[in-house]
Amino acid sequence: MPTEIPPRSGIAFMLRRGETLRVIDPQGGQVSDMVAFVADNPRESLSNGRTFDYEETLRLTTGNRLWSSLSRAMLEIIEDSVGIHDFLLTPCSEATFRHFYPDQPVHRGCHGNLVEALAPHAIAPEAIPTAFNIFMNVPIGADGRIRVEPPKSKAGDFIRLRALEDLIVGLTACSAYDSCGGTFKPIQYAIEGASDAQR
Repeated sequence: MPTEIPPRSGIAFMLRRGETLRVIDPQGGQVSDMVAFVADNPRESLSNGRTFDYEETLRLTTGNRLWSSLSRAMLEIIEDSVGIHDFLLTPCSEATFRHFYPDQPVHRGCHGNLVEALAPHAIAPEAIPTAFNIFMNVPIGADGRIRVEPPKSKAGDFIRLRALEDLIVGLTACSAYDSCGGTFKPIQYAIEGASDAQR
């Protein structure tokens, strides 16, 4: 059975090499921020710049790998029912809410949730990188401007990522209004064993 992350919260866990992480949108229209760190050297973390460079695309989906700040492949996307994710925007934070939502209550956002979840792994707040924002819909216009639109994920949509190293993973149910179409819903995840990942 998948584990549920309640709306506007986060969690951290170990993902061993060969295991597969399945991230599920149980109700549809919800984003999940994912960060990852190499377990034996947490200063080595997920890198959007390295990933864009080595994968030669901004549209990351089945067959693409996510790379570390030290040019190590960390995760491979092995199945993806949506195909639209963001790796440009940083996790939302208190500053995000003050900037974009001045008329709404301030929330600590995904960054604050990740800070709390990753603290037992001795990962400092400033070490949290740009997240791989699963299901987040950020189209880029011809003029280079970006927009944040509601996710295209439907109830039950998912992505599966196979770990290529032992990892510490942080995962959220995103807290930002625009990212999730103005609503906040749970995210589910499951860790599949190495034998399952090879099927």
